[in-house]
Parts: sequence; structure tokens; C-alpha cells
Amino acid sequence: MISSLTGKVKSSSATSLVVEISGIGILVNVPARISTQASVGSNIELHTYLIVREDALTLYGFLDLVDRNFFELLLSVTGIGPKVAQAILSINTADGIATAISKGDLKLLESIPGLGKKGAQRLVLELRDKVGTYAKSGSKVSKGIPDQVEMGLQGLGYTSKESKDAVAQIRDEIESTGMDLTSAMKLALQSTGKSKK
Repeated sequence: MISSLTGKVKSSSATSLVVEISGIGILVNVPARISTQASVGSNIELHTYLIVREDALTLYGFLDLVDRNFFELLLSVTGIGPKVAQAILSINTADGIATAISKGDLKLLESIPGLGKKGAQRLVLELRDKVGTYAKSGSKVSKGIPDQVEMGLQGLGYTSKESKDAVAQIRDEIESTGMDLTSAMKLALQSTGKSKK
């Protein structure tokens, strides 16, 4: 089991980094909020989780050990695979998601790409009693709605600039109306002109 790695960021995409270690480039899948922060040429240390399948070895990486451990916990939920678990951790940290689960915040959870209503309900049902060590009691989700929308758009494949621009257009409306994350994501997608509706 590869549990951590340290090296130089060789290249990055919306959901992965290539980290060079002793001349070898290792592809690591990471949440979008990590790939947008990592700059090419900088050193990075990641806590990793290796998924072994017949046809592939896939490495997932996280800046914090608690996020890696939470990723592993998410994989224990029926129907949650590594890609959905990564998408969940793309919009927030482990404590933010754990707080949403412990409070039964289905609106936030349903807005996560690939999770949907049934997946959100399953998360709450199966993990509500297990996330206490991750959730900060009485805390709100650690990032505001506009920031979560920005990270959600990046998780869907929009560039950092496209995401920032989309959020800038709707930030005032989100904050003045107290809009929830689901509605804000829909509005952001409409503002990009690429909404499927």
C-alpha cells in the first residue's frame, strides 16, 4: 500500500496531478480543490490511497491525512466508488462534509456531481453515526456558498477562470437572497451558457 508520496508537480488537470519522484512521474487523482491550488514546479506532499483492480492501479491523493481517512470511510458506503468519493471531497474538506452528513443536510449533499438524491440519503443513513470524529460540532460547512459553487464547477471540468467568472456574475444574487447550494449551482451553470436545460 502506497500511503504517502512527496515530489514535484510535473503537470496538473482538473482532477489529477503528475508528481515526479526520482525521475518517475506518478499520476495521482486528487479533489479539484487540490489540483487548482497546486502549481507546476512546486513540491507537494500527499497522503494517498491505492485502489487495486484487475485492469488498473489507481492512486488517490489528499493534502490532509484526515481527508484520506474520510475518503476511505466514504468508500464503505453502498454504491459510492472512488470517483464519487473524490467528487464529494472536491467541494469541501472532510469536516465540512461530515458536518453536512451529521446534520442531514441533504440539499448540500444532493448537489454533489454523481451523488444524487438516493446517494445523499444513503450517505446520511450509513455514516451519520460514524462521522462524529470528523464533524466540528456546531460548525457550518467551512466554505461559503459562492466558494463551494466555484469548486463544484471545477469538479465538473470548468477551468479555474471560468468558474471564478461564473461565480462573480451571480455572487451578489446568492448572498442577497441566501440561496442554497443546489439553486446556486443551477444558476451558475445557466450563467456559463452551457447548462443542459
